[in-house]
Order: sequence, then structure tokens, then C-alpha cells
Amino acid sequence: MTEYRSRAGLRVPENLPKLKKHPSEAREIPYGTPVVPLARWLMFLQGIEVTVDGAENIPADGGALLAINHTGYYDFILGGYPAYVRGHRTVRMMAKKAIFDTPVVGAVLRMMGHISVDRSAGKGAASKDAAVQKLREGKLVGIFPEATISRAFEIKDLKTGAVRIADEADAPLLPVIIWGSQRIWTKDLPKNLWRANVPVRVAVGKPIELSGSVEEDTAALKKAMEKLLETTREKYAERHGPFEAGLPWMPASLGGSAPTLEQAAEIDAAARAERARKKAAKAAKAAKAAKAEKKDRK
Repeated sequence: MTEYRSRAGLRVPENLPKLKKHPSEAREIPYGTPVVPLARWLMFLQGIEVTVDGAENIPADGGALLAINHTGYYDFILGGYPAYVRGHRTVRMMAKKAIFDTPVVGAVLRMMGHISVDRSAGKGAASKDAAVQKLREGKLVGIFPEATISRAFEIKDLKTGAVRIADEADAPLLPVIIWGSQRIWTKDLPKNLWRANVPVRVAVGKPIELSGSVEEDTAALKKAMEKLLETTREKYAERHGPFEAGLPWMPASLGGSAPTLEQAAEIDAAARAERARKKAAKAAKAAKAAKAEKKDRK
């Protein structure tokens, strides 16, 4: 049975080697300081216990792509914790453009070196190229290959971007699983932000061996993530269970009331259709206003 100890406010295996702080990333402003210390303080105030497994799979130096599952809005923070216990390294996260368009927040994210992902047709190449460049520079990059939060709290079908980026950059591709963040803040469930007192586990698997086939490697990544998710859930239940049936943050396969993958896909499709409808209505309204203004000028 693995013994754990506290390190930098996180719960890690007793035998995890302790490394010296990374010579540049640990002191990087504003990411290494003050953002990371503030994020850790936020977790402490909320009573969130974070256990990290497999951090030794993250290189002490050099680039690697972290393929992270997505069940909650805190994943953006939690996905960087394994790197933190590896010499206070930092992870450049790939996130949707809408977040970067937010005033102040977007500016801070750019200063930290995170990567904006524009999902509009034909505009994904820029974010892919930016990720490849950072990996070649020896940075750690985080990507959510499911693209959006999984309402089922299972691994959805993966996009191929993670494999393509890792292959082009010739960088290790590491599966990463976060379990428990959906209990803090996720889609369709009430927020549990102040004094959440929620345990979370973050686990890093061994690098995926890339064959050169995008489809086969993406399937291998999904299989590795599913296996790591199963193991992480088991450890979570051993320490914090048993859990009652019907919990909204628990997947249907484990007796929870979360939608199945099939049901979640239908909900996602309906949400996309509604966003498209609102976007079209907004564009039509703007066009109508512009036409009226042009007419008034005449």
C-alpha cells in the first residue's frame, strides 16, 4: 500500500523524489510567482485536499504534452499540480478563445503564456503551431482532448489534436486524470466554491508510444486515460467512500445520477444548437441595426 506525505500543501507518495526548483519556471513572473502561490492559497481556503499520483512521469526539464480529462472548471488549475511537485514547473494550458476575450483575465492568461484556441472553422492551426513551438522550447503544455467538459464524467471521444501536436513536436504525450473537481464547479450542477472541503486526485500516466497513425494513437490515448480514470476512482473510493447511490457528480456506471455518455452527447448537441441560434440572432440584429443606420444617413 502506497504511503503518502504532505509536500507543498499537496498529498504525494512518500517515495516521490524531491527535485530542486526549476531554474526559470519556478521564478517566472507572473506564473511561477505570484499566480501559483495564490492558486494554492485559494485551494487551502476552500478546504480542497489534492492528492497527486504519477508525478514522476513528468520530466524534470524539457517539453511534454499533458492530455487531461475534463470534468470541471477547476481542471485548468488542478492540471498543473503534478508539474508543481516536479521542481515547481509550470504548464501552459490550451483553452478556448472566449476565456482569453474576457477583460483582465485574458491579459493575465497571455502573460502566463497560456494558449488561446479558436474553434472557428479553419482557425485551429495557429493554436496547434503555438503549442508545438512551446514544446520545442522545452515547456510543458496542457490540452483537454475531449475539448469540452464531460457531463457524463466519463472519457468522451477524443479530438486528434493532442496526438498531432505531440508527434510534430516530438514530445512525450502523457495521459492525466483529474477526479473530484466536478464536485467543486461543473456544468449543470450548483457551485461548491466556499469551504468546499472536497478531496481531488490528479494522476499522471506513462508516456503514450506514438506509432505515427493519428487514429491508432488517439485510440491508445483514450484507452490509457480510461484505465487511469478507473484506477484513480478506485483509490478515491478507498480513501473517501463508500458513496451513496444517485449522487449527481457520480457517473451512471457507478450508480450516480449523471447522464450517460449517450445522454450527455444529446445535451451537448442541444446546447451547441442553442448557442448557434443565439449567435445568428445577434448577427441578424446587428445587421438590421447597421442597415437602419445607413438608411438614416441618407
